[in-house]
This record gives sequence, C-alpha cells and structure tokens, in this order.
Amino acid sequence: MIYFVTGATGFIGKRLVAKLLEKPAATVYFLTRDKSPERLEALYDFWQTDKSRAIPVVGDLRQPGLGVGKADLKKLKGKVDHYYHLAAVYDLKASAEDQMAANVDGTRHAVELAQQIDAGCFHHVSSIAAAGLFEGIFREDMFEEAENLDHPYFGTKHESERIVRAECKTPWRVYRPGVVVGDSRTGEAEKIDGPYYFFKLIQKMRGMLPPWMPSIGLEGGRINIVPVDFVVDALAYLSHQKNLDGRCFHLTDPHPMRVGDVLNIFARAGHAPEMGMRINAALLGFIPRSVRKSLMALTPVRRIRNAVMKDLGLPEDVMQFINYPTRFDCKETQKALAGSGISVPPLDSYAWKLWDYWERRMDPDLFIDRSLKGRVGGKVVLITGGSSGIGKAAAFKIAAAGAITVIVARDKEKLDETVAEAKAQGLTLIPYSANVADEAQCAEVVRRVIEEHGGVDILVNNAGRSIRRGIENSFDRMHDFDRTMQVNYFGSLRLTMGLLPRMIEKHAGHIINISSIGVLTNAPRFSAYVASKAALDAWTRCAASEFVDRGIEFTTINMPLVKTPMIAPTKLYDHVPTLTPDDAGDMIVDAIVNRPVRIATRLGIFGQVLHAAAPRVAQIIMNTTYRMFPDSSAAKGKGDAPAMPSADQVAFTQIMRGIHF
Repeated sequence: MIYFVTGATGFIGKRLVAKLLEKPAATVYFLTRDKSPERLEALYDFWQTDKSRAIPVVGDLRQPGLGVGKADLKKLKGKVDHYYHLAAVYDLKASAEDQMAANVDGTRHAVELAQQIDAGCFHHVSSIAAAGLFEGIFREDMFEEAENLDHPYFGTKHESERIVRAECKTPWRVYRPGVVVGDSRTGEAEKIDGPYYFFKLIQKMRGMLPPWMPSIGLEGGRINIVPVDFVVDALAYLSHQKNLDGRCFHLTDPHPMRVGDVLNIFARAGHAPEMGMRINAALLGFIPRSVRKSLMALTPVRRIRNAVMKDLGLPEDVMQFINYPTRFDCKETQKALAGSGISVPPLDSYAWKLWDYWERRMDPDLFIDRSLKGRVGGKVVLITGGSSGIGKAAAFKIAAAGAITVIVARDKEKLDETVAEAKAQGLTLIPYSANVADEAQCAEVVRRVIEEHGGVDILVNNAGRSIRRGIENSFDRMHDFDRTMQVNYFGSLRLTMGLLPRMIEKHAGHIINISSIGVLTNAPRFSAYVASKAALDAWTRCAASEFVDRGIEFTTINMPLVKTPMIAPTKLYDHVPTLTPDDAGDMIVDAIVNRPVRIATRLGIFGQVLHAAAPRVAQIIMNTTYRMFPDSSAAKGKGDAPAMPSADQVAFTQIMRGIHF
C-alpha cells in the first residue's frame, strides 16, 4: 500500500504516518519544503523507519499542484492508493491571510496534485469548524447549512471543504475531528490551543486558593474534545473501509460536556479549586453586537480587556467560543467504527495526563528564564534591613546570583559583620549605613546609590519595626504609632520616591515591599504595626496602577511570622511555628523571579476573604486569639517571667501557622 500525506510533520499527521507504517508493506510519501537530513532525522526517529519507507517529496502548499517537481510527479503517477491532506492552520491566533493561504489555497493545490497523479482516494481532514457557529445539531450529511462563518478560522475551514466537494474529481472522503487534545495514553501534545488556553488560569487559581475551596467560574456551551490517538486510529481505520467515498465523518465525542464541567475536570487534574458557582456566559448574549463593538472601541475598555487576556494567555477571540452553540451528530461514524474497538475515552480518565504533560513540558513559563541569576545578574539590588534576619538571608541569595547587592541598615557594626560573613563565602555586599526613619540619611543613600551605581533595578523595602501591644495598653503611647509609621511607611516611601525617577527614565524597575500577614487577617495587638504596613500596601496599589504602563512593577509580600531579632522580645514566639529567615528570603527570591502583584500564604488569603465575606465571623476568630494570647509582661509594664503556653495555645498556633498572636 502506497500513501501520500501532506502535513506529515503536524500533530495529527506525524502520528498518522506512524500508524500507516505499521502495515508491513506500506510506503509513505510525504510533502516537505526541506528534506535536509537535519530536518528529517527527528521524523524518522519518531516513525522508527528510514527514507526507504518514508520518502520526502519537496513541495510548497502555496504553489499550484503543491509545487511538486516533474520527476516526483512521474514517480507518483498512478501509484498512490490513499492521499491524506492534513496540512492546514489550526490556530485561532493565526492571521486571516495565513489561514486563507494554507486552508483554502493549500487545499485547492492539494486537490490539483491528487488529480495529476491519479490518486486512489483523497482523504481531507477538515474540522468541526466547517460548521461555523451553527445553532443546533449538525449532522455528518450537512454542509451548506453552516452558519456564522465570519471568523477566518471557520470561514477557511468551510471553504476548504467546499473545494474538495465541488472540485475534486478523485474519489474523496471528509473527516471532521473535534477539538483535538493530547494523547490519552501519554498526554503528549505539541501546541497550546482549545482547552489548553485555560490551563494557565487554572494554575493561577491553584496558586491563590486551596483545592478544597470552591471558586467562581464560567458556564457555556458544550465543547467536543477528542484525544489525538482516537482521531488517528479512527482516520486510519475509516480510510481503509470500502464503499465510504463521498461521505463525511465526525470524529467527535458523542457525549460532549459543557465548558464548566470540562474546566472542573482539568481543575481536579491540576489539584486546583473547582468552580462551584458558574456564571453562564450566555447571559451576556442579550447585549447587542453593535453595543459590544462600541464598547470595545473605547480605549480604556480595550486596554483592560487586552491586558487581562494577555495575562491569562488567552487568544483575542477565544471568549466567543465559550457559548459554542453546535452539537455534532456522529452516528454514521460510530456505525462505521462498530467492531473496531475504536471509541472516544472519557475525558476524566486521561485529563490528568494532559495536565501533567502540559505543566512539565508546555507551560509557557518553562521557556522564560525565571532563574534568579537571569533576573538579577549584573543588576543593582538594594535591600533595607540587610544586616540581619530576612534582609540578610535575601541579600546572600541575591549576591550569589550575581547581583550588585547593596544593603542598608542602621547599625554599622552589624553591617560590617554581615559584609565580612559574605566575603568569607565568596560574596560581595555593598554596605550603606542609614536609618530609614531619618529623611536626611535616606536622601544621602539615594544620592550615593545614583552617583555610584546609576540607581537601582530592584528595591526591597524590608527594614521594619514591630510593636506587640494591645490598644488598651497603648493609650499613652502614641510614640509607638509614630515610630512604626516612620520606619515601615515613611522610611519605605523616602527611598522609593528617591529612586523611582531613575527607574522611570530607564522604563524599568521592580519595587518589593515587605508587608505582613496581619494586614490580611487584621491581627489584634499589632494595631501600630499593621496600620503602618496597611498604609504601605495601599500606597503600593496606587503606585502600581500609575506605573503599570511605565515598565515599573510592584510586589507586596504579606510575610507570615518569621523568627528574626524583631520578634525575639516576645518569648511566646519561642513556642510558635515560624518561618526561618532563609524561608522568608526564598519568598523575596520568588518575588524577584516571578514578579507577582502579591505573595501571600493561603491562610493569609483565606483571612482576607473571610473578613470580606463574613467580617463578624473574622472578628470573633481574631478576638478569640486576642483573649487567648495576652500581652507580654513587658507590654504590660511588668517584669514577670513569661508563662509556658497552654495546650490550647499550642494547638491554636499549629492551626493558624504564621499568624501574629
């Protein structure tokens, strides 16, 4: 048996060739623009054969007759039993011109070649897109009934099928696969489209919420998903059956699922929260198209939409397919496949394989240099509070990655000790002694940094002051509130405002502000500390909105409780689970590498959500902790020895790990 295949290097075509070559006497000719050994070697490895059975034919989809030379035409004339045309563009992001050239002109040229070489049967792999956005059930014997073909992907798929039906004098068969995903046995896939567009959104949800917490999602029409191995097996089988010429076969799932169910299956596969409440996208259908177009013509609306779609990795037109209105009848295909053992496996039986393969090999983030070295190598990073605790741990990691690392702290002696310790490890730290609560000293730091280093690329506002004292014990201590604001809020602002102008000039910069989990959980007994950090959070949100189009990014880290010198006076914390400075340093590294808007623990996010949804419940929980954990003796002005924590206190600290008590 001799075959000719276009699109043999594509996702489906490559696997179809492998399937055809399973026949002992099979020979496959395949179209290629370049038959250099380097290009073909990987194909032969995949097919586990050589050029004696898989023979390249040089040509071009855009040329009449595929541009096949006379020698090859003579070689193929009257020899090809089955001609498979798979070369096409299957991509919503492709331009209309590219889709027209590949799908329409390419099909016409493929038909021309099939007739020139007197092929036995022309097998055209079309798509369910040929139905357009047909309202209702689309049968295999339907074609002209297609509706809403405005989108170039739908329009060109429909037109290419029309060319086969109207212009092909060779016996033909048409196959319309559903939305093709990876192999159901291995998860292997080659590009991101279809449901894969939503994997990044699911991954982001997993990072924000625990898997047991229901979330809000979308509901829409039914999406017909089929794995590539089913498509290949069905195509190879049907193409060899007799008396099927002139017919169309839907290689689709007879039991398609709604968009919401599909997303939840992949959410389970990715260990992300499921979408317990779904908003039906059809509700937006009542808005007239003219109104929607007018809204999208507004610059602010368009910018917001484009930014959201870019952040989620979604193509511009994907949302119009959420309400997919078409159901595909595949009774004739099922009848033709009867007895073959070929059927569509349930999505939930292999979704985890698709997710695992995507996350390990296809996630776009894998192809971005997100190493710390890639982010900070040769760049200037300034860290306040860099002589101890969190700042010191982060400074060592950043210096080891090749950054010009500047550390700022009040105590010159501690700074010198830290620099010496770093030097012993082969690291270089540049110390600046300054109290960030002092405006003149901050101004001097800014002047020196700009003069000596041209400014900074990354600023980490880490220096902080914490006071653990209930309000009842603070009526005569307004200086507590003033001191925390001077360091935590105004100190951060002094450096940030001094260094921002140079970042604006360079159209690049990253500012990381170390905040507290207490801002999210509204920790009692830390009103002075939390208020100062909340002020910094609010300023950061405002600044981020102003500079989002200026190349300057802001990250807030709502840090949980960390075992640093700052909490040492509170002896209760000796018995409470805390992060180590090294753990906290890793959170700063994560901020530098991934540049998120916020980094927070799940418990912190839960506290924020709980306070927004049920503030009275949140207050009761936090009041319970307030009464359970009294002020320290020092805060009360007493010198009593601290008592050992009770069993209830120990249990509560384990449940509420990282929260300030």
